[in-house]
Amino acid sequence: MTMSEDRDLVARAVSAEDTAAFGELIRRHQSQVRNFLRKLAGDHTLADDLAQDCFMHAWDKLHTYSGRGSFIGWLLKVAYTTFLQSKRKSKRYAQILESVGHMADQQQRAHAAFAGEVTDLDKFLAVLSAEERAIMVMSYACGLSHREIGDATDLPVGTVKSMIFRAKEKIRNSFDIKDHQHG
Repeated sequence: MTMSEDRDLVARAVSAEDTAAFGELIRRHQSQVRNFLRKLAGDHTLADDLAQDCFMHAWDKLHTYSGRGSFIGWLLKVAYTTFLQSKRKSKRYAQILESVGHMADQQQRAHAAFAGEVTDLDKFLAVLSAEERAIMVMSYACGLSHREIGDATDLPVGTVKSMIFRAKEKIRNSFDIKDHQHG
């Protein structure tokens, strides 16, 4: 799976509205998108729903992919935007539920459902803000370069680098992890 193959598939999908070419792009990248969204959302079902939304947005916006940078970087930007939009919607929904009084009961059920599924990585990511979590997952789980992360999040490369550094520090300090390089 090369960047040029991705670009060829994008070109076919855009110029001829070739759904088979777009399907191949999804097949190539869906596990990375789903894993990224699972780490952000902390909920597999929600992440799968968000991935579907992401792919629909990606189809609608495919003509905006310029070919600059990797397709997966562009796709993760779409996924991140989809995640942020869903968070805004769920905040409004949560406010409505809270005003009706169902929130506490729903949170207890959700907490009980996920109590047995927490990994060390999830614990580490939990101490980070949503933006820090997204950047760390893009960097370490998805293997994007600092420039690709900057493109995906609309942040300067220097900001991406400092956020990764601060996020690592936050994790080290939260879990009293010694950095072998720095002492």
